[in-house]
Amino acid sequence: MHHVRLTLHRLFAALVASLCVAVAAQAADRTRLQDFLEVTGFDVALESIKLSAESAPQMLGADAQDFGFQWTALTEQVFDKKIMHGLALDILGETLSDDLLNHAAAFYETDLGKRLVAVENASHLTQDDGLKSESGEDIVAGLLRIGSPRLEILKRMNQASDSAGTAVRAIQEVQVRFLMAAAAAGVVELRMDEADLREAFRADEGEMRRSLQVSALSGAAYTYQAFSDAEVEAYTQALEHPDMRKVYDLMNAVQYEIMANRFEALAARMKGLQPSQEL
Repeated sequence: MHHVRLTLHRLFAALVASLCVAVAAQAADRTRLQDFLEVTGFDVALESIKLSAESAPQMLGADAQDFGFQWTALTEQVFDKKIMHGLALDILGETLSDDLLNHAAAFYETDLGKRLVAVENASHLTQDDGLKSESGEDIVAGLLRIGSPRLEILKRMNQASDSAGTAVRAIQEVQVRFLMAAAAAGVVELRMDEADLREAFRADEGEMRRSLQVSALSGAAYTYQAFSDAEVEAYTQALEHPDMRKVYDLMNAVQYEIMANRFEALAARMKGLQPSQEL
């Protein structure tokens, strides 16, 4: 599996090099890192990874509902928040300097920052049944009709929070690692080797990027609808600060690595699942 992990490992290496501003800089201690997870809402963002587990059976041509309670029990174990928080603390403990931690925490400890985290946490833990995305799309459509400058601010916000542009490639990496792990566990028989699998995903990269951009815009419009244009602008400017960009680049990389790690663990344990039968 070393080749499968290569892309994200290179990303981590680059992030470590850029974030360690000096050899003498000390990484934050574990207690402060735990506080950092909470004040930024990153702890809830990690917990929400479990919601993405619903897509795992779909990649294998099945549905999570096919496995009934077995699936719920398995995902609760694999996506246990203590495991995911522990992985995050281990990585951040090696990469996040005190200076960067302090910069991000200072913003999120403000009144605006706390209010933003509250709505972001609520959004992260809301399973989208279609209503959330439809509401966001309606808001975007309304902003377009009146020519509101808010849309451009939201686009800047989304770009700043993924300034490294890693989302599409990282999602592809998660999918590849999951499918390869499922094949290794005998859950599925792949007709393509790893290289062909990656090429197939790359062929759809443009469409995936556009889809993610549209989804991110409607998601942001929905999540921050209660905030004024001035507050959204203030948040965007905070995210565009070079230090905050570094923090978000790192958090994005950590989140996707943990997602890939947990999806691999999920694949390894799916072989024992049996489709549930109605009695």
